[in-house]
Amino acid sequence: MKIYKFLSLFCIALTFFSFTSCSSNDDDDLSAEPSGNLQLKFENGFNNLGDIVLNQTTQTSSNGQKFQFSTLKYVISNITLIDENGGEFKYHYNDPDKGAFIVDQAEATAGINYFTLTEIPKNNYKKIRIGLGISQSAYLIGQDGQGIFWQKAKTAGMAWSWAAGYIFTKLEGRYGISSPDTEFMNHCGNMGNVTANNTADLYREITLDLPTTARVTKDIKPSIHILADLNQYLSGQTPLVLNNTTDMAMGSNQHLVNVTDNISKMFKVDHVHND
Repeated sequence: MKIYKFLSLFCIALTFFSFTSCSSNDDDDLSAEPSGNLQLKFENGFNNLGDIVLNQTTQTSSNGQKFQFSTLKYVISNITLIDENGGEFKYHYNDPDKGAFIVDQAEATAGINYFTLTEIPKNNYKKIRIGLGISQSAYLIGQDGQGIFWQKAKTAGMAWSWAAGYIFTKLEGRYGISSPDTEFMNHCGNMGNVTANNTADLYREITLDLPTTARVTKDIKPSIHILADLNQYLSGQTPLVLNNTTDMAMGSNQHLVNVTDNISKMFKVDHVHND
């Protein structure tokens, strides 16, 4: 009888030990799943030829206007990576402090702006989605919820007052027929709470296919090279003309809605490096 009780207790203890060992190993496997980093490279150009030189590179629009940029900046946020099975990883979605960046041609290195995304889950990614501007959901969190990026935007000249919000895209330079000799400023952005103010929402999300799978591991840091064709500004889906009614536009009027719709089509992924 004592032997039977001993064997029974031994079997129970062995089963419990095996169960807890398996559970512990499973937890270790999950927590040990490696993550990695991913680099985004933004290169601004005309007609898929990169490296715009401010105050020098001149383009002719489909309406025959010559123009060049003295300032070229835009905000990127809500980056989403989409894997081979359609699963999505949202990088600090609606959290500008951690997930929003300013592409500024004046700060480009050899024509390229570099941004590193950290702690990306190990996976094979086939698409990327980017937000142009700051979403209403993020803005309505309030100034305290995005104080770091708000200060960065103010310093970069990419913000109005808090009540008006962010400048999403800042395009400045000169234009003309025979030569670019007349100044223009087109600043696109939402005007505060667009529902309450009954104004257009200029935030856009753009999904781009990757020509090569971006393979994120703890040892591989893919680099996604995105070209932005600024020829779309005046020669996109709605050909635009700069004149004395449109060359000093700020906010979200119809001209700037058209500008936003045009430049939201300017992005494409040129190539991916898996290094």
